[in-house]
Amino acid sequence: MAIGPYSIDIPLLIKAATFTVMLAGMLVLAFLPGLVIIWAAALGYGLAAGFGILGWIVFAILTVLMIAGSVIDNILMGRSAHKEGAPWWAVLLALMAAILGSILIPIPVIGGILAGLVTLFGIEWIRRKDWRKALASLKGLAIGWGWAFVIRFIIGMIMISLWLVWAWV
Repeated sequence: MAIGPYSIDIPLLIKAATFTVMLAGMLVLAFLPGLVIIWAAALGYGLAAGFGILGWIVFAILTVLMIAGSVIDNILMGRSAHKEGAPWWAVLLALMAAILGSILIPIPVIGGILAGLVTLFGIEWIRRKDWRKALASLKGLAIGWGWAFVIRFIIGMIMISLWLVWAWV
C-alpha cells in the first residue's frame, strides 16, 4: 500500500504489531497473565494474516502451552505454600481471594496479589496462632511464585519462538 512517496508493507506491520504485543506479554509476565496475552496476540495475527496449515498447528501448540503454563503457575505456588504447612483449603481460599481481589479492587494487579497474600496470612495466623508460621506459608507461596515465573518465562519464550516460525516461514 502506498501513501504518497511512502510504501507500507501491511503484512510486515501486522507481524511487528503482533511481536510487540507478545513482548509486552513477556514484560508483564510477573503480575499479569502474560501467556494469555501472547496467545491472544497469536490469535489476532492468525485472524489478520490467515492461519494456513502451519498456523493452525502452531496455534494449537500455543493453546496447549498457554493452558499448561497457567495451570503449572497455580500448582507451583499452592504446592510451595502447602509444603510450608498451609492446608490445601487455605491455598484455594487465597486463590479465590486473589481472583476476587483482581475484580473488586480498583487496581486489579495489586488488588489480586494483596487479597491472596492477606487471605493466606490471615487464615494461617488464625489457624496456627503464630505469625511466624503464617509468614513461613507466605514465604512458601513466594518461592512457588518465583519458580512459576521462571516456568512461565520459558514457556513464553517458546510460544514466541513458535509464532516466529509460523510468521516467517
